[in-house]
Parts: sequence; structure tokens; C-alpha cells
Amino acid sequence: MTEPILKGRKLVKTFGKVVGLNGADIDLYPGEVLAVIGDNGAGKSTLVKCFAGAHTPDSGTMELAGRPVEFRSTSEAREAGIETVYQTLAVSPALDISTNLYLGREIRKPGILGSVFRMLDKKQMRAESSQHLQDLGIATIQNITQAVETLSGGQRQAVAVARAAAFGSQVIILDEPTAALGVRESGRVLQLIRDLRDRGLPVVLISHDMQNVFEVADRIHVQRLGRRAAVITPQTHSMNDAVAIMTGAMTVDEEDQALGPVSR
Repeated sequence: MTEPILKGRKLVKTFGKVVGLNGADIDLYPGEVLAVIGDNGAGKSTLVKCFAGAHTPDSGTMELAGRPVEFRSTSEAREAGIETVYQTLAVSPALDISTNLYLGREIRKPGILGSVFRMLDKKQMRAESSQHLQDLGIATIQNITQAVETLSGGQRQAVAVARAAAFGSQVIILDEPTAALGVRESGRVLQLIRDLRDRGLPVVLISHDMQNVFEVADRIHVQRLGRRAAVITPQTHSMNDAVAIMTGAMTVDEEDQALGPVSR
């Protein structure tokens, strides 16, 4: 059986008297989109932030590609191959697209110009940035040198996703990527998610938009009261079922859950 690329068991995280995670489990399999849904306070963001390096669990175990991991910072998670795109995007509006893609990972010019004078190789960064956007099929951005602040919301999200795809060698986490977007731009982001999956990159998608979740997810992890309540699929359960599980009005027997990878 295929082993999870990302795995969490009995994760606990508290913030004073507030319980964020209460023995949470999660499994992400290679080449799938796993949606994580739940009511406010269910712990879905806390759960993925443990793998993003933004939080350190109080107890429990985490694995990446079968190896135990414990991230003390977001940079450690990125070095391990986990890239996260938050709802706030964390892009620099005044900088151009290529600079944003390579922010913190700038390419220096070869030889003494790069090593001593620390000069950036802007030409190479622009060429590679253009290739990254092209690989993802992002055709709405024509000028790689334009400032991010001149882009639409969907285009900015595309830049953030392209940056994650360029450096996320293991897992990409998307936190509410369509929350501030219109229908048309949301559709473009959902297509980007499909493209990432088709390239073999597993994606964790946190979303409150049930329609988007059921449109793009292979499996749906339902988080409730700080732990995993169920794992379902769009083929076996409806949106109403998902909401009922989130609120506790419905429970799912373990044998009826999609705890393993599903074929598309």
C-alpha cells in the first residue's frame, strides 16, 4: 500500500487554556489534493501550521516521506520541501514578479560579482520565473518585470502559488487561497491546484468554500474539536454530509472512511 508523504499522529497543541489540537491525525498521499475543512476553532489551521513550521506541537509525531520531523521554524519546513501559501500571500507589492518568486532565495551573479559584491543575477531570475509561470500554465501574466501591486487578486495568488511550486519539492500547503477572490479568479486558482497535482505535487488545501473543495479535492479531511472527525471523498459523501460531520450531527464509521489513497 502507498505510504503517506505527510503523516501526523496524536498531535496536541495548546495556547494557554485554549486547545488547538487534541490528538489530531492527518495523512497526505503522493499526488493528491487533500482538503482540510472544519468550523472556526476546529484546529485546521493549527494542524497545517505544525507542518509549515509556524507551530511546534506539544506532543505527538510528524513524518515527512517516512522520516520523523520536528520543525522549529518555517525556514526548517521550507528546507525540508514544504511550502505554504497563506491567505495573506506574504508578497511584497512594490517588488516585481521575479523578485517576489526568489525573495529570500536570490540568485547571485557568478564569480567575484556575486560572492564579493553580492550582485543579483536578475536576468537569470527573470528567465527562470517566466519558465515557472509557463510550466503552471499561467498565461494571464505577460510581463515578469511588473510590480506585484499592479496585479489582480487572482494574479497575485498565482505568483504566490508559483513560488511555492518552484521550491516545494515535497508538499504544498494552501491556506484559503480563494477566500478574497471572485468566481472567475477562483476558477483559475483551482486549475492551478489541479496542475500542481498533475505534476505530482501533493497539495493540502484549507478552505471553507465547500463548492471549491468538492470540485478539486481527492479526499476531504474533516476537522472537529481539535481532531480528525472523518475522511470522506466527493464521490461517497455530499456537501450536506460534510457540514453535518463538521457540526457533529453525523458520524462516519471507520470502515466507511477514505483513510487511504483513492484512485481518480
